[in-house]
Amino acid sequence: MAELDPIIHQPVRLRIMAALTSLHDGSALDFSTLGKLLKVTDGNLGAHLQTLEQAGYIKVGKSFVQRKPRTHAAATYQGRARFQAHVEALQDILRTKP
Repeated sequence: MAELDPIIHQPVRLRIMAALTSLHDGSALDFSTLGKLLKVTDGNLGAHLQTLEQAGYIKVGKSFVQRKPRTHAAATYQGRARFQAHVEALQDILRTKP
């Protein structure tokens, strides 16, 4: 049976990865949109994004829109692969009969 990924398994990080991997490869969500989508505080979101970035699962970038800084996040190739493996492990658990 496949192993669950302890980094992705945390509920907020699981939801972040689900949101980011649902985008086209190379597409990103901005920090504000992601926070509203997940209904988490800025501090909570920032901490989880940092964990995912340190693991190499996402890439966080900054840009300026009309002189205002914007933070955006996108899933990396590694992150997409790890998320897919995590989903498959969850599906294996659901298919397992006691």
